[in-house]
Amino acid sequence: MPDYLLIITAAAILLVTMAYLVIRLGMLSTMVRELLGQQARLMEDKHRDMLKDLHEGLSNQGNRLSEVLGRNSDQLRGTVEARLDQISGRVAERLDEGFRKTNETFTSVMTRLATIDEAQKKIDSLTTNMVSLQELLGDKRSRGAFGEVQLEALVRNILPPSAYEMQHTLSNSSRADCVLKLPPPTGMVAVDSKFPLENFHRMFDRHTDDTSRALAQKQFKADVKKHVDDIAGKYILPPETCDGAVMFVPAEAVFAEIHAYHSDIVDYAMQKQVWIVSPTTLMAVLNTARAVLKDIETREQVHIIKNELSRLGKDFARFDERMKKLADHIRQANQDVEEVHVSSRKISQRFARIEAVDLELPQLEMETPVMQPADEENSR
Repeated sequence: MPDYLLIITAAAILLVTMAYLVIRLGMLSTMVRELLGQQARLMEDKHRDMLKDLHEGLSNQGNRLSEVLGRNSDQLRGTVEARLDQISGRVAERLDEGFRKTNETFTSVMTRLATIDEAQKKIDSLTTNMVSLQELLGDKRSRGAFGEVQLEALVRNILPPSAYEMQHTLSNSSRADCVLKLPPPTGMVAVDSKFPLENFHRMFDRHTDDTSRALAQKQFKADVKKHVDDIAGKYILPPETCDGAVMFVPAEAVFAEIHAYHSDIVDYAMQKQVWIVSPTTLMAVLNTARAVLKDIETREQVHIIKNELSRLGKDFARFDERMKKLADHIRQANQDVEEVHVSSRKISQRFARIEAVDLELPQLEMETPVMQPADEENSR
C-alpha cells in the first residue's frame, strides 16, 4: 500500500477517535451537570426540611416557654395575693391592737386624772392643818433623824449593799451614821450627818436686828466648827479608818452658806481632814466611789479573763499540735490507700491476664507443641 493511503487511513482513524472522545466528553458533561443538579436539589430539600424542623422546634419551644411563663406568673400572682392578704391581716391586727392600747391608755389617763383630782382635794383640805418645815425640824432629834434618813436613801440608791454599813460602831465605841467600805488605799470612810439649822434661821430672820443676826452668824460658825471637831475626834481612827471623814449637811442652803460666805470654816474643816458635803455633792462622791468599785471589779474580771485566755491559748496550741499529727496520719493513710489501690489495680490486671490466658489456652495447645521440662525451665 502506498504511504499516502496509510497516512489518510491513520488520519481518518484519528478523526474518528477524536469524534468519539468529543461525544463521550459531551455525555460525561451532561451526566455531571445532571448529577450536580440532583445533588443541588437534594441539598435544597434537606435544607428545606431542616429549616422546617427548626421552625417547628422553635414554635414548640416558644409554646412551652409561654406555658411555663403563664404557670409561673399564675403562681407568682397567687403568692403575692396570699402575701398581701397576710400583710393586710397583720396590719389590721396591729391597728386593732394599737386602737385597743390607745383606748386603754386614755382610760388609764382618765383614771389617774381622777385620782389626782381626789389627791388635790385632800391636799387642799390638809393645807390648813399642815405645819411648816421649820416647826417640824425645830427639835434636834428630828433634824438628826431627817439627816440620817436622807443619808441612807442617797447611799442605798447609789452604792451596793456590800460597800457601806449604816450605824457602824468603831473601836472607840463611837457610832457613825454611815461608813463607806472603799478599797485600799482609801479604806473605810466615816460619814456623819450634822444639821446646824437654829442659828442659820436666826441669821435670816427678818424680825431681828443686825446685832442679833451678827451674833447668830457667829454662833452658826461656832456650831459648824464644833461639829467638825466632833467628827475629827470620833471618826478618824487610822488605820481602822482613812485619814479623813465626811460631814453631811442635809440642806443645800446651809451648805451654800458655808461655802459662799464662810471660807474660813471650809479651811478649818480641810485642816481637820473633814470634808463638808451636801446631798448633791455627796451624790458626786458616792458616784465616784461606785466608779472606783466598778473599776476594781473590772480589773479582777480582766485578770480572770486574761487567765482564761492564757489557758485557752495553751489548749489551742495543743489542739494545733494534735491537728497537725492528725493531718500527718490522714496524709499517711491517704498514701497507704493510694498504694493499696495501685496493688489492687495490679492484681486486677494480673487476674485479667490470667483469664485471657485461660481463654486462649486451647488454641495455644493446638498450635504449639508441648514443651519439654527443660524448655519450660528456659522459658521461665
